Amino acid sequence: MPVTVAPAIAKRVTQWDEYSGRFEAVASVEVRARVSGFIDKLHFRDGQIVAVGDLLFTIDKRPFEIAVESAQAEVARNKAQVDLADLQVQRGASLIGSRTITDADYDQRKATLNIARAQLKTAEAAVRQAELNLEWADVRAPIAGRISDRKVDAGNLIQGGQQGATLLATIVTLDPIRFVFDISEADYLRYTRLYLSGAMASSRDRDSANPVRIRLADEREWTRIGKVDFVDNALSARSGTMRTRAVVENKNQLLTPGIFGRVQLFGGQYDALLIPDSAIVSDQSRKIVFTVGDNNVVQAKPVTLGPLVEGLRVVREGLAPTDNVVLDGLANPMVRPGAKVVPQKGEIKT
Repeated sequence: MPVTVAPAIAKRVTQWDEYSGRFEAVASVEVRARVSGFIDKLHFRDGQIVAVGDLLFTIDKRPFEIAVESAQAEVARNKAQVDLADLQVQRGASLIGSRTITDADYDQRKATLNIARAQLKTAEAAVRQAELNLEWADVRAPIAGRISDRKVDAGNLIQGGQQGATLLATIVTLDPIRFVFDISEADYLRYTRLYLSGAMASSRDRDSANPVRIRLADEREWTRIGKVDFVDNALSARSGTMRTRAVVENKNQLLTPGIFGRVQLFGGQYDALLIPDSAIVSDQSRKIVFTVGDNNVVQAKPVTLGPLVEGLRVVREGLAPTDNVVLDGLANPMVRPGAKVVPQKGEIKT
């Protein structure tokens, strides 16, 4: 029985481990007002892209403008009190030498001046607070990104402040975007051992983070390139996995938080033998490759397989570089372990 044989291709290959995950925003903000009042105007369209500082909501400013004017009037009153107290101290300084007033009266005048100055500072602080509240009546975008739909309409009374503030909208950043996935405990240990041996960079090192390749559910090629920027500090006790995160560019803003995808994480490089899938047969739970020895007798070798590289299957264990692998004739029942064959030299092409 003539069969075509060829040795496996020896090549150093890069291992890419594949995981499932989903995209998340790098930053997400809940837009809430810092002051309470009635919503006067809305300045955005639901779902649009906003820049930092864009005006989103306007709260009725009239109460805050009145508060500013009132605080400014209080400053003017306290300035008059300071001027009067200062004048009293100056007069007292000229009278104290002639003993027209007592030391106690002079000390009282100086204390009154200091109190007036303190009250002026309090009034000036009240002006700054009133002006700040007036500024906060314009609710602006704190980050750039895509805004959600409005949660309140114009005319509604909202609550502002640090506690119980009304949610107005949410904003999420889009470029760059994060891809979050979980790796198993076994993979985490393997990556750590590769790092300790110097064969792989640490993903916790920002300067030499490991690369990733990502594709979406409707894509065939791994065209989206990113880098790991975070590895959690502990394995989850519930799932036994390590949370990992990568950062990917999103210039065209196709990617949005919540989309699922597949990621390939760089898993190091190793020397491997490559053969075509057509040269592999299954024997119950094992994978077998037929080889031809020096006496032209077919031998069956159980092998441990790896991923596809350049259209060929990686053989991790069970095959030697000098083995002549049977490439065709496997469908013939005569090609079986122990059978005599006539080997014909072939070639494995990538």
